[in-house]
Amino acid sequence: MNRIELSAGTIEYQDTGGDGPVLVLLHGLMMDATLWDGTIARLAADHRCLAPTLPLGAHRLPMRPDADLSLPGMARLVAEFLDRLHLRDVTLVGNDTGGVLVQLLMGDRATAVGRAVLVSCEAFDNFPPGLTGRTLMLTGRLSPRLFGLFMQQMRLRALRRLPIAFGWLTKRGDAATAQWMKPVLQQPGIRRDTVRMLRAAAADTRLLLTAAERLPTFDHPTLVAWASEDRVMPPEHARRLVELLPDARLVEVDDSYTLIPLDQPAELARVIGEFT
Repeated sequence: MNRIELSAGTIEYQDTGGDGPVLVLLHGLMMDATLWDGTIARLAADHRCLAPTLPLGAHRLPMRPDADLSLPGMARLVAEFLDRLHLRDVTLVGNDTGGVLVQLLMGDRATAVGRAVLVSCEAFDNFPPGLTGRTLMLTGRLSPRLFGLFMQQMRLRALRRLPIAFGWLTKRGDAATAQWMKPVLQQPGIRRDTVRMLRAAAADTRLLLTAAERLPTFDHPTLVAWASEDRVMPPEHARRLVELLPDARLVEVDDSYTLIPLDQPAELARVIGEFT
């Protein structure tokens, strides 16, 4: 794992290297870059794949106390990451809340995004998304100590598999979700960051409606890859995104919930590879 010092703090990231087309892959809330391991393994032969672990609740290095942990702040952190690594004309890929960050950057012409891939993610008025998102935002009202006590329940697989946790996000990725819980259970600094991030997110629930107004200005190629069985991100939002974007196409992925990189990594790698 590589590390880079950014304005918010130290960020860990995977980088496969190589001279192929550059993919930068973004994860969602309470996840880390390992979300993309299976997909990266299949793309790395022909692409340079970078996957940062953003301060979204499963990061291992606490951020600075004054770091902007709002979602727009997180998008600016991704832009800083691209700039510091001199990455240009990248394909920016986002799943779950990672797709929120991609949408925010698609509306910012100053970034180095050449193509975009939106993989089953929040859009329009679906924020916070479903039972999982609403429950998580409610827990953000707790103090960091009480938030940590509440999250102790996620040690139990039966509770992780509930619809209010990861049960409607992934069919077969429980081993990954168990690992994602460890930093927030073990480190007070991560709990502090996560509560701050959740409170900032809950304070601006119209963020994606505003972002959608700028999407028609993104005239680069866009792939919208959506789980046909998604129970958290409405499939009709995928069709609306394709209609809104000037150069977009839709691919549906079967036998998967929201976290397609966990449930169908090979199929997702195939469609991203064809797109790039």
